[in-house]
Amino acid sequence: MLAPKKEKHRKWQRSDKIRGKATRMTRISFGDYGLKSLEAGWVTARQIEAARRAIVGHIERTGEIYIRIFPDMPITMKGSEMPMGKGKGAVDHYVAVVKPGTVMFEMRGTDKASCKRALELAAYKLPVKSKFITKELI
Repeated sequence: MLAPKKEKHRKWQRSDKIRGKATRMTRISFGDYGLKSLEAGWVTARQIEAARRAIVGHIERTGEIYIRIFPDMPITMKGSEMPMGKGKGAVDHYVAVVKPGTVMFEMRGTDKASCKRALELAAYKLPVKSKFITKELI
C-alpha cells in the first residue's frame, strides 16, 4: 500500500474539517479520461489500492492508469481499553485529503466505454462521490 518514505513530522494534528474546493489537480493532465471527486473527504491507502485493483481487473493489461492522489497524512489510533491521557497513539494508517473537484484517477489507451466502466468500479471503492470526466480539448 501507499505510504510516505520519509516525513517531516511523524504525527500530525488532526482536523476533520476540509474547507473549500480544489484549486490544483482539477484537470486531466496525463490521460484521456478521469475520475473527479464531487465532495470532500479522506481516502485511505487501502481504499486507493482497492480502487486501483478494480481498474486493473477490468482493463486487463490494456491502457495506462495514473493515480493522482497520495496518502501522506498520518492518522493515529490508541490501543483498545486505553485510559484517557497517556499521550497520543501510534500511527495506524495514512490518508489522502480530497477536496471537491480533485481528479483522483486518470486513464488512457483503452476505448471510452471500457475506461468509463473501470472508473465506475473504482468509484464504488471510494468514500467520496465522484464522476467520470473526459479531457477537454482546448
